[in-house]
Amino acid sequence: MMESGVPVCHTCGEHVGLNVNGEPFVACHECNFPICKSCFEYDLKEGRKACLRCGSPYDENLLDDVEKATGDQSTMAAHLNKSQDVGIHARHISSVSTLDSEMAEDNGNSIWKNRVESWKEKKNKKKKPATTKVEREAEIPPEQQMEDKPAPDASQPLSTIIPIPKSRLAPYRTVIIMRLIILGLFFHYRVTNPVDSAFGLWLTSVICEIWFAFSWVLDQFPKWYPVNRETYIDRLSARYEREGEPDELAAVDFFVSTVDPLKEPPLITANTVLSILALDYPVDKVSCYISDDGAAMLTFESLVETADFARKWVPFCKKFSIEPRAPEFYFSQKIDYLKDKVQPSFVKERRAMKRDYEEYKIRINALVAKAQKTPDEGWTMQDGTSWPGNNPRDHPGMIQVFLGYSGARDIEGNELPRLVYVSREKRPGYQHHKKAGAENALVRVSAVLTNAPFILNLDCDHYVNNSKAVREAMCFLMDPQVGRDVCYVQFPQRFDGIDRSDRYANRNTVFFDVNMKGLDGIQGPVYVGTGCVFNRQALYGYGPPSMPSFPKSSSSSCSCCCPGKKEPKDPSELYRDAKREELDAAIFNLREIDNYDEYERSMLISQTSFEKTFGLSSVFIESTLMENGGVAESANPSTLIKEAIHVISCGYEEKTAWGKEIGWIYGSVTEDILTGFKMHCRGWRSIYCMPLRPAFKGSAPINLSDRLHQVLRWALGSVEIFLSRHCPLWYGFGGGRLKWLQRLAYINTIVYPFTSLPLIAYCSLPAICLLTGKFIIPTVMNASNPCLFLVFNIIYIHCFTFSNLMISSQTWQVFSFLAFSFPLS
Repeated sequence: MMESGVPVCHTCGEHVGLNVNGEPFVACHECNFPICKSCFEYDLKEGRKACLRCGSPYDENLLDDVEKATGDQSTMAAHLNKSQDVGIHARHISSVSTLDSEMAEDNGNSIWKNRVESWKEKKNKKKKPATTKVEREAEIPPEQQMEDKPAPDASQPLSTIIPIPKSRLAPYRTVIIMRLIILGLFFHYRVTNPVDSAFGLWLTSVICEIWFAFSWVLDQFPKWYPVNRETYIDRLSARYEREGEPDELAAVDFFVSTVDPLKEPPLITANTVLSILALDYPVDKVSCYISDDGAAMLTFESLVETADFARKWVPFCKKFSIEPRAPEFYFSQKIDYLKDKVQPSFVKERRAMKRDYEEYKIRINALVAKAQKTPDEGWTMQDGTSWPGNNPRDHPGMIQVFLGYSGARDIEGNELPRLVYVSREKRPGYQHHKKAGAENALVRVSAVLTNAPFILNLDCDHYVNNSKAVREAMCFLMDPQVGRDVCYVQFPQRFDGIDRSDRYANRNTVFFDVNMKGLDGIQGPVYVGTGCVFNRQALYGYGPPSMPSFPKSSSSSCSCCCPGKKEPKDPSELYRDAKREELDAAIFNLREIDNYDEYERSMLISQTSFEKTFGLSSVFIESTLMENGGVAESANPSTLIKEAIHVISCGYEEKTAWGKEIGWIYGSVTEDILTGFKMHCRGWRSIYCMPLRPAFKGSAPINLSDRLHQVLRWALGSVEIFLSRHCPLWYGFGGGRLKWLQRLAYINTIVYPFTSLPLIAYCSLPAICLLTGKFIIPTVMNASNPCLFLVFNIIYIHCFTFSNLMISSQTWQVFSFLAFSFPLS
């Protein structure tokens, strides 16, 4: 959103202003984050000297200029302090008032021109009370204003970036550069000194070494800007949960997916559901959707028992603030459960709850034992009718609301979160796209029934280990300074039941504790398939509300790497940008669709051809236009259920953009990588959240065959992406919204399976050299032999260990290879 070539401040909505040279004010030269001088000075006053978007420190010369300017205005400091809160409030109001004119200027679609004018008139009429409200606040006595002001923490940012100290980063970067220099010298020596007597072996070794070096570069440079983040849950509560007022925390829809209850035990899935229902979050803002892609009656009956047990478990968890809130893992932990407990009734109630849980486990185990053998006539429900999902590949869609709309309450009379069972329709001849298709079905069902603005998806074996995990994510997503451009908040994966030696490398420490922090300093971590809180608008294929704006002057830059030059765009790129601008304009103008009658709604929806994108459901299309979520109070629950059944029909996605541009993306078994990649290509950024107490914990493979099957599936998914049109090597260059280091990280995720080929070839060379008596290294003098051997050790250690390509036994093979590859003169 630009006007006269001057960007708009990301924080307050006003123009950023001009510097002394007459050019738009730029605080961060790394990412061109748009922020005005007033907000920039406010950040400096609060002690924040790093960019809110990328975490890079501000230029010292710019800081000095601002300090001098503020020093000259010291006589007005008292006046500014008195009017600070009112000024901030006024800036936020001005951002709303200027939004229409800016979007109207950007809207070049003639279809919408006349309708936009009428919308502006309607919105201008509604804005008059907002201006009078500011005037009324100015007339209120100062004493009363002080009483109405929120706590001081409420106006503070909900999160902050903690850059890694330069004293720690500088040595790391220096070593990386030194290794690059050594690699260059090494390859210069290898290429200029061929071995004519064993040319084939020499060429094979050089090709393998080049690939290993390339893999090492891909792995290292995305770690160039690691950052840490800190959240402030108390400030979130102070801002959105004020005493005496209704809470304003955003609603969250939880997705839990399962397929085969015999392979994914119902008790584990039930513990995940119970940990969600017992979250430390307003119950009316939590909805849990269970996707049963196997249409198993065992899963349905176990949820019936789980809903009944939740009436006891949820109030117990909230009364005594226990952690974790999955009963199986709470009762099995070997800690002092009396620590920090002061209520005398705790021991008695804990014993009673443990007894109730053991009885609940027996009922679940009885259901599992009963399901081991399927009757010849199929399963029958309690009312005598046949179970609709007896044929898991040919059955209608099923939805059952266990908690929520039915008015079910816990044993203390308190409201419980919603619990909804969903099994999408399946028919022969249709592509169902496995987990990605199930998640997209949940997106549509939840949009019709609850339409929370945020979605958190979990695997059935990942329970909530930290009851405040959602609040941690909301510190980013609900922060007006940070959350506007955030598509998702990713939590690290943590596992139970791993032995001390971690023989199968299930912890993935380097990836989750190092690589993901490095990506967080660029454009955000990759999506890893579970433990992720999504912005629903990002899943719908929309771009972020604000993009990094560049001045339209001749000195501006259209690219991240060629400052001062304006690169011409390809005609196809211009066409795609124009289509996206039209769609964004249409989306913006439809955001107030609730203000119009049914005829206007149908006209708007048909004009924008939303059916071709989202499918033939007017209820769902209207929900996509509600940026803050929610369902109309006048909606009939039975009508919504019928519409929800419609949107999970097997033919609903035919000739739509589902799986192509919106929702979870199809085309690979690792749909998580594709989905996050598409969002980053649209300009969104993601956040990596690592609370002190792990947010979620799951079950890791406990034997070699399961672990190998998991790694093989990941490798096949990466190869599928490499061979698809979404390959990061060539996809997403048109908009220029994917940063180069972020692209390198995605390239690394798709090319690592191919390392197995040069690895096998390279590990076979020592045996071939011994059998043939030929060596791939030319003869060197005795004096230079130790030096060259040392260089080889450095190269191979860094190429293999930092790329995580070889385990320790394979590293010893490399050392033995080096020992046999040096012929002495």
